[in-house]
Amino acid sequence: MSYSVGQVAALAGVTVRTLHHYDEIGLLQPGERSHAGHRRYSDDDLDRLQQILFYRELGFPLEEVAALLDDPDVDPQEHLRRQHELLTGRIAKLERMAEAVEHAMEARKMGIRLTAEEKFEVFGEHDPEQYEDEVRERWGDTDAYRESQRRTASYTKEDWLRIQAEAEEINGGFVALMEAGSAADSEAAMELAERHRQHICGNFYECGYELHTCLGEMYVADERFTATYDKIKPGLAGYLKEAILANAARHV
Repeated sequence: MSYSVGQVAALAGVTVRTLHHYDEIGLLQPGERSHAGHRRYSDDDLDRLQQILFYRELGFPLEEVAALLDDPDVDPQEHLRRQHELLTGRIAKLERMAEAVEHAMEARKMGIRLTAEEKFEVFGEHDPEQYEDEVRERWGDTDAYRESQRRTASYTKEDWLRIQAEAEEINGGFVALMEAGSAADSEAAMELAERHRQHICGNFYECGYELHTCLGEMYVADERFTATYDKIKPGLAGYLKEAILANAARHV
């Protein structure tokens, strides 16, 4: 049995554009073509795609994924064993770091000294203190929380407007890359992910690459964050996460 590119995209939860890109770079070339020249994927192709997506989830660049999968000395069982070890290690790391992760600026703006009118002007219909109790309970004892509290306590309306404008510019950049068909691990996307990290460092708290990776995971794990980003552009939360992971991987 073979599958069309649309069927494979639906099964794997990826875009048709992504499958076309994998084909063009030789990472996943379909084993068959229809009489009309359309891509047709076999069960073996689906197995390879699964391996690719596992490694991508772990933050491996596409070039390294290709090298790993094309290594004749490594059998499929070895790939699964290695991926299981890496995933188990990531889960343990995320659990250790969970207490140090904040809900990020969209879900909390602590210590804001603005009038009700100024808050509305800066944040619109979003209530910046909506999750204040939840954030304090989960991360009140972390250095990141305390640093963010200290820094934001002195911010003026102009500071918040500047921060909002910077965030909108970064989000707009990701949207433009998505619409241009740029992969999330492209150089441009990774550079924008680095700007995203520096934006957090410059305005809220020191955000290292491991912590930034945790934030990226949270953008898709927490439906509130996913909804916030996907309202800007469907799929933006997942794209941002992938760009963050790729950027972190190249700095490790």
